[in-house]
Amino acid sequence: MSNRIPRDKNNDYTNAIAQARRDFATEKSGVAFEHIGNYAFDPAVTAGNIENFMGVAQVPVGLAGPLLIDGEHAKGEFYIPMATSEGTLVASYNRGMRLLREAGGVKVSVVDDAMQRAPVFIFDDAREARDFSEWVTANFALIKEVAETTTRSGKLRNIEQYPAARMQYLRFNYTTGDAAGQNMVGKATFVACEWIMSNYPGAKRYVLSGAMDTDKKHSQLNTLHTRGKRVIAEATIPGDLLQSIMGVTPDMLYKQRSITQVGNFMAGSSNTGAHSANGITAMFIATGQDVANVSESSAAVTFADVDDEGNYYIAITIPSLIVATFGGGTGLPTQQECLKLLGCDGAGKARKLAEIIGGVVLAGELSLSSAVLAGDWVTSHDALGRNR
Repeated sequence: MSNRIPRDKNNDYTNAIAQARRDFATEKSGVAFEHIGNYAFDPAVTAGNIENFMGVAQVPVGLAGPLLIDGEHAKGEFYIPMATSEGTLVASYNRGMRLLREAGGVKVSVVDDAMQRAPVFIFDDAREARDFSEWVTANFALIKEVAETTTRSGKLRNIEQYPAARMQYLRFNYTTGDAAGQNMVGKATFVACEWIMSNYPGAKRYVLSGAMDTDKKHSQLNTLHTRGKRVIAEATIPGDLLQSIMGVTPDMLYKQRSITQVGNFMAGSSNTGAHSANGITAMFIATGQDVANVSESSAAVTFADVDDEGNYYIAITIPSLIVATFGGGTGLPTQQECLKLLGCDGAGKARKLAEIIGGVVLAGELSLSSAVLAGDWVTSHDALGRNR
């Protein structure tokens, strides 16, 4: 028997070839794929999303909400689809959403928007690299014009420069419309770099990514300069409401946060909050985002305060939230349904989705932090989180 996975040169996205791959896997492993092969869409829609399609991984989707949002793009109440296999997660976020709703909602703002590709140019010495830096600054308008010939929605915003040894690291920053944009900016930057090599005689060679774009991994540079959408979600919670729903006082929650900030600092964490990755991952799976981007998107900076009236103010800054409402997995049938539930299908909706996710993250921060402090964390998992 051949060890080659079955393929169809003419049409590799059909039910027949998917069945052939499942049969092949069954022969190799002895496992019957009853559930992987049980799906409701035409495999043709997955072209461009996956290779060697054989079926689906079905993740449960729970519904939370309503979440009341005061955004510039997302306004009103939203019911939130969350794809997860972790018991208590949807219930916890639901509780945080109730608190935010009764407190008047969560205010969410997208304060920056940029996607990067970061090539590095190599020279004979540092002085040549410095001269190149000055040339790039002087010729930015031409570089921008060349880069943007490859895309209708991508716009080159600026180029950051970082010299080291005989290298000049450039960080091209683009806005990318409704797309996440990694491939878009990669193509645009490649064309720009080829133009630079043809027009700047001193450059020896370049590498399209010198790793300062920090693709699929978080970095302090992203915390400071943004990758994707920089989203800030904030709310003020009356003290009596916090105590009645969460069982904690503003002072208790504020003091706990002071303690956890120290712990996060000592651990070298890229997140000073509780668990933003939970809500982001659940929404990424539901809405067809590139789930690997959670590595960058889950970084967060939290801030809390208690005012003179005893109200609890909390804000979470997500500096690298990479989301799309166009391209990638957003066009798949299940994910389209979830985007439509949120009113985030179609053009001009990426920032709306970013605001909704920011509000969801804040709801989760409030709920988990309160549960840990009130002693509900273990008991809730014991009651809801065991798959018996």
